[in-house]
Amino acid sequence: MKVMSRTKLARKKVKDIEAGFSAYAETEELSSLIRKELNTLGIDVIEETSHIGSWFIPENRA
Repeated sequence: MKVMSRTKLARKKVKDIEAGFSAYAETEELSSLIRKELNTLGIDVIEETSHIGSWFIPENRA
């Protein structure tokens, strides 16, 4: 089984969001990394959070 770093996973999900797709984060740690990267890039998203994870939905679809 291949192990992927959380930072690389967050960056991959941000690239998906940049392409106009939604992304799901299972943990608060991953959500935090995604939020930080989105803020750095100035990408606006709608974030829906529940007790099992967070969805990041791009406001401007590509």
